[in-house]
Amino acid sequence: MAEPIHINQRVRENAENLTAALESHMMTVFAPDARKELRLFSAGEAAGLLGISPSFLRKLHFDSRIPDVHTTPGGRRHYSAEDLLTIREELESTAKTTGTYLKGRQTGDKVQVLSFLNFKGGSGKTTSAIHTAQRLALKGYRVLTVDIDPQASLTTLFGYRPEYDFLQSGTIYDAIRYEDPLPLSSIIQKTFFTGIDLAPAGLILQEFEHETPQALLNNVQPAFFSRMATALQEVEDNYDVIIFDCPPQLGYLTMSALCASTGVLITVVPNMLDIASMSQFLQMSAELLDVVAEAGAPMDFDFLRFLINRYEPSDGPQQQVVAFLRQLFGNEVMVAPMLKSTAISDAGLTQQTVFEVERSQFHRNTYDRAVDSLNLVNDEIESLLQHAWGR
Repeated sequence: MAEPIHINQRVRENAENLTAALESHMMTVFAPDARKELRLFSAGEAAGLLGISPSFLRKLHFDSRIPDVHTTPGGRRHYSAEDLLTIREELESTAKTTGTYLKGRQTGDKVQVLSFLNFKGGSGKTTSAIHTAQRLALKGYRVLTVDIDPQASLTTLFGYRPEYDFLQSGTIYDAIRYEDPLPLSSIIQKTFFTGIDLAPAGLILQEFEHETPQALLNNVQPAFFSRMATALQEVEDNYDVIIFDCPPQLGYLTMSALCASTGVLITVVPNMLDIASMSQFLQMSAELLDVVAEAGAPMDFDFLRFLINRYEPSDGPQQQVVAFLRQLFGNEVMVAPMLKSTAISDAGLTQQTVFEVERSQFHRNTYDRAVDSLNLVNDEIESLLQHAWGR
């Protein structure tokens, strides 16, 4: 008769083996003490991000209106994200219309807070959140990303190792915990990506889920649904957009993020199993939101959108599901879907995004198709932000 498996021991052994293997992988991908660095952008990419023509960009250099940038021996210019921001600020200083090149908040605009949500893991939530943050940052927005998933995938994508860097402290938990919360500014990290700051996550965030029932019994104030919004108030003047990457469950953390949000993006993989799961998710969300609304939580959002993820245009059943969703939800389904792409998944193998990897690492068409898809999605999100600001 086979020996019984002691599940607690076996899970621990598996966890330890996986941790060791991941540590080894990280050592291979990144030098032990290295932080990630963002690649340089070609003149064509730079002009596209700035919203000007390549010839106008060349003229800016010719007229010495902008500083020199990295130039190859062959005379090709390459731009860092910092270079792009400097050029953007110079162009804005002489623009006829305010906000032509720096499109973020203006006097009287409220900070835009976006939650990326789904009940189901694997819906592309973190991938969507980080690509949105990076695209907006490259377009001159000041972005704070807030990772509230204890699994900390977003934090990892920014080059941190949550299980080492933030095991006991330094996560968003410190700013929303019930005993002696810290100011959010004390835990925000600058990232390697110009224009993006990060409030990291770690396993300790689970404590918030465990402590909240007792805090509710003891009527600790502010209540769980207000704690995230309260923490954000201290820093919101520093940002145009705040992006939450929520855990794939409807717990107190997700509810707290929702109650701090001005917009919600629900990621959907277009197959019927995922749609059925989303149906349950929406039903449960509505019931819980009713409860917190009665307790005084704000429920006024600027927009809610369904973002189709991992879409394969040649897949007939997927097309039918997308048509079904568009018929059902109308304009709340985003026009641009996020295409399924080997460029996105391959970049993820080295914990990078499509904006970070070099185009030369992929077949040109594969890379361009992924970037075009991401840009269409994120430019649509940008237009939602601009509309919320009345522009």
